[in-house]
Amino acid sequence: MKNDLIKILVTVGLLFATTLANAAPLTIAIAANLKYVFDDLAVEFKKETGIETQSVLNSSGKIATQVRSGAPFDIFMSADMDFPDGLYKDGYAVTPPKPYAYGLLVLWTQKDYDLSKGVAGLAESSVSKVAIANPKVAPFGKQALKVLDYYKLRAAVEPKLVYAENITQVSQYVDTKVVDVGFSAKSIVIAPETAGKGQWVDVPPESYDAIAQGVVILKHGSVSNGEAARKFYGFVQSPQAREIFAKYGYKLP
Repeated sequence: MKNDLIKILVTVGLLFATTLANAAPLTIAIAANLKYVFDDLAVEFKKETGIETQSVLNSSGKIATQVRSGAPFDIFMSADMDFPDGLYKDGYAVTPPKPYAYGLLVLWTQKDYDLSKGVAGLAESSVSKVAIANPKVAPFGKQALKVLDYYKLRAAVEPKLVYAENITQVSQYVDTKVVDVGFSAKSIVIAPETAGKGQWVDVPPESYDAIAQGVVILKHGSVSNGEAARKFYGFVQSPQAREIFAKYGYKLP
């Protein structure tokens, strides 16, 4: 009797795992600073659970707008806490946002430009264009403006600003040398795909608010792919995920 019960439980467990593995891939909307780190997260998550994921990348604000317009996303990994918190309070997410990492700002250039002066150098005449992500929809752009305010450089640098849709587009502007310098995310410049391109320096963290990045399960995900969504929601704070975030330069909660 005991052996029969064990066999039944094992069979049920295998069927449940197979069902999860064969379910439709989780659709995860990710903030642009996660462009490279997410690939590693997806590989590790599949290795642990057998669950496939697919990502949709944009600025956090635009993702929030898409969710409110009915976009069929299961999970939202934001670059801040405010956008996912708004979705949770308005009923578009079923879990409160929890921080999975803290993003860091850097200055990045691929021109022959001396970054040793840091943010102060942006006011010099040798710099004519500076890229930041749109502060209305991109938390990294919002914090870039706070950096300029901290150093009392807003008036001098604002005429030079080139606004990108998100951090990914900032990278494109820097890579194609459309701008002299860009405010980027550390996770972008140290990724294997971009490491060694140009030069970068950290923006002093005391000059901007901590960029706490939150994750939520969206209402669509709770209905269409609930068990898999809950697994991923838990996974992003697992030791394995934390190790991946640290590898890409994030601070950990």
